Amino acid sequence: MKNFFKYISRLDRYIIAKFIGTYIYSIILIISISIVFDINENLAKFSTFGAPLKAIVFDYYANFVPYFSNLFSPLFVFIAVIFFTSKMAGNSEIIAMLSAGVSFKRLLRPYMISAALIAVVNYYLGAYIIPHGNVVRQDFEVKYKDKDRVNSAINVQLMVAPGTIAYLQQYDDPTKTGYGFSLDKFENKKLVSHMTAPIIRYDSISEARYHWKVQNYKIRTLKGLREEIKSGEMLDTMIMMEPMDLIFNYGQQETLTSPELNDYISKQVERGSVNVVQYEVEYHKRIATSFASFILTLIGVSLSSRKRKGGMGLYLGIGLALSFSYILLQTVSATFAINAGTPALLAAWLPNIIYAFIAYFCYRQAPN
Repeated sequence: MKNFFKYISRLDRYIIAKFIGTYIYSIILIISISIVFDINENLAKFSTFGAPLKAIVFDYYANFVPYFSNLFSPLFVFIAVIFFTSKMAGNSEIIAMLSAGVSFKRLLRPYMISAALIAVVNYYLGAYIIPHGNVVRQDFEVKYKDKDRVNSAINVQLMVAPGTIAYLQQYDDPTKTGYGFSLDKFENKKLVSHMTAPIIRYDSISEARYHWKVQNYKIRTLKGLREEIKSGEMLDTMIMMEPMDLIFNYGQQETLTSPELNDYISKQVERGSVNVVQYEVEYHKRIATSFASFILTLIGVSLSSRKRKGGMGLYLGIGLALSFSYILLQTVSATFAINAGTPALLAAWLPNIIYAFIAYFCYRQAPN
């Protein structure tokens, strides 16, 4: 670490401080405005559904701020770079740096260090911290904003293990209860075990995952021409499925950490499920969005480092347009992946690929 700071000059510290400071300031300013608009839009719903002030502040807005700050981080990075770099260029600071023998390539170093810091923090928050807050925020929205949530499913069939197929005629999520349950095990394409039960309930208070309680069960075990039948009132068993596997709600993928997303995707792929695209897009998007900090920083510096008579207005407008177009392209590519079958990895990285070419073009046009 000491060796690293040896290479950080006073100029680097000066630019890094301006970059991070302006980035945080832009987040505070824009998110504060967003909160005002959100309160104005949802105040009637909060009042109608009797949302307590404590829940509004700590369950909703305490998780609203980090979620949207992280979601629009590329926009904040771009605004910060355009704003303070244009101001430095207007004060002839960039000209002084270049005249002192600092190359434009060398000038980019503190910018990229700042972008790296922001990218690491954004990824860590988005992959490990914010998903936990999204659970609380989405629960609040369902309870106090009357957002629709899928609470039941019918005719659910899935592979819970190699050669083992579970079926539920109906599933009720609030009570974590399934009806008309059957579990078939196959070996060499032959049925060897068939379990049926009118009711199966997920044990949500158990420390172990996949813990189900089966009521009034009957198990038929087939051994050649012989058949064994076993029945009982209650059976505690481990079945490799969870309520999340049976119900999908909009935004559910945002409530999982990246390791949980990776495990869920792997499990669903093994089952042969096709309903994993949104999870794959979310997993790759978290990495791609963090990497966008470098691309948008390079574009911002290249656009705003030249001193112009018009000031920063024109290039701030260009910067905002590019930022919003990046977010729009990110949304459109994700939609194509979910609805049109575009590979999730390509959909998540397509905005970065396109804007990398734009960044290279802007860099080539930047002052030498």
